[in-house]
Amino acid sequence: MLVPKRVKHRREFRGKMRGAAKGGRNVDFGEYGLEALESHWITNRQIEAARVAMTRYMKRGGKVWIRIFPHKSYTSKGVGVRMGNGKGAPTGWVAVVKREKIMFEVGGVSEAVAKEALRLASNKLPIRTKIVSREEVGGQSNEG
Repeated sequence: MLVPKRVKHRREFRGKMRGAAKGGRNVDFGEYGLEALESHWITNRQIEAARVAMTRYMKRGGKVWIRIFPHKSYTSKGVGVRMGNGKGAPTGWVAVVKREKIMFEVGGVSEAVAKEALRLASNKLPIRTKIVSREEVGGQSNEG
């Protein structure tokens, strides 16, 4: 699973998820991408589940690019712990995904296979998504 090698601070503030993504709005690597339609935290387990679903459907053909990484830690207190006494221990890692961010890209397979693989991946994620192609959202073409 995706986890940062080291972090400056183990416990972070939750932060805000207002507005659209600042970068990563184009399909830059593959031919098809999975675009987020709403902002949400995506855990490292959800990213891994989506990756496994895509690669299994494509039978390890083609290539998958993961455009998000879980940099942010989230914490939780133990069950039955009273209020106060500081912040809880880090529980897991999340990627902050804003709307219009391209989360996954697929290349090297046919259109039908790519769209079905991205559809299976979107079922593993807690947000509404849209499958986009390089021509729809932009990105430079691979032709000379």
